[in-house]
Amino acid sequence: MKSLHVLILAAALALPISACGGGDEAAESTPAATKPAESKPAKPAEMKAPGAEAKPAVADATPDPLIEARKSYHPALLDPSKATEQAPAKYTVKFETTKGDILIDVTREWSPNGADRFYNLVKIGYYDNDIAMFRVISGFMAQFGIHGDPAVNTVWRAAKIDDDPVKGSNTAGMVTFAMAGPNTRTTQIFMNLVDNKNLDAMKFSPFGKVQNMDVLGTIHSGYGEGAPRGRGPHQGMVQSKGNQYLQANFPDLDYIKKASIVE
Repeated sequence: MKSLHVLILAAALALPISACGGGDEAAESTPAATKPAESKPAKPAEMKAPGAEAKPAVADATPDPLIEARKSYHPALLDPSKATEQAPAKYTVKFETTKGDILIDVTREWSPNGADRFYNLVKIGYYDNDIAMFRVISGFMAQFGIHGDPAVNTVWRAAKIDDDPVKGSNTAGMVTFAMAGPNTRTTQIFMNLVDNKNLDAMKFSPFGKVQNMDVLGTIHSGYGEGAPRGRGPHQGMVQSKGNQYLQANFPDLDYIKKASIVE
């Protein structure tokens, strides 16, 4: 069985897929992966940002451009309780990325809570305006879903959804929420670059599938695993500093520029 990197999906995987924050726990929506001894990613997981429990405020230090951007936000971006619509039985999402378009076909029956959350995130514009593919590990998966605005991350970290039974398998192209343990999925998602069926037993429930892997295969993976295990972005810093941290320290990352429901 493959070893998983720690993603913080709560979000990179401390669990199979968890995000890396200030802490070492699995992130909310992005599972953390722990690779085997030979350096293979572990599970996708999310990690909490430093001081997450104290809900650090984004005030005087917030860059002016970010303050301006918030004026055009959908109300649900800063209030998850406004994003609870049930998704259609099937729908397709188009990600316009810095490398080209990626289409994801979603089947609600596979993972109802996950499909509903993804549908709402796309509808309110969560994945618009430079959402980084911050944890891309060759031979494993590509993880994203931490917002570029720390204020948005602060409110969504607590917006967890219940787990879904695993009805599909984490084969190449399948799309799944990262997590930091039971019932901790929020906004972080990963796309399997290869067959990661070992994640199935870890409760990672796929909700969609990438139509064509060509563009996904070109997403920058040079930074590898995130800090502190690797030299890539530290999930806690992404949560608390947003794109300001990423753009200053990881200039080669690829981004989702816009997400839309096309079917």
